Amino acid sequence: MSSITRMETTGRMSKIVIHNNTVYLCGQVGDTSESQISVGRQTENMLSKVDSLLEQAGSGRDLILSATIYVRDMKDFAEMNTVWDTWIPKGHAPARACVEARMARPDLLVEISVVAAVKS
Repeated sequence: MSSITRMETTGRMSKIVIHNNTVYLCGQVGDTSESQISVGRQTENMLSKVDSLLEQAGSGRDLILSATIYVRDMKDFAEMNTVWDTWIPKGHAPARACVEARMARPDLLVEISVVAAVKS
């Protein structure tokens, strides 16, 4: 049986789980302070958190295998994609789904869940 590494774990969840050279990140959201009220700003902040967690796990955005993005309202799809398109390295687009979803709090506009490979 291969080992499972869990990082930044609480009683409820781990922010990072690594198994068989694959990194699984828990859902990440952006800052919702007054300066982060647009979906674009929340997306930038959320993806910055993804960068930090991937680095901690020995991975990077060029190694993302799959991303699931949740937006509170599909009217924000284009604005979120503008940020995403500049963030994801050219030639390294992962498999991706984007769905409209009710968020845990009304101030959250976007959330992402990521699966990535560990750097070899």
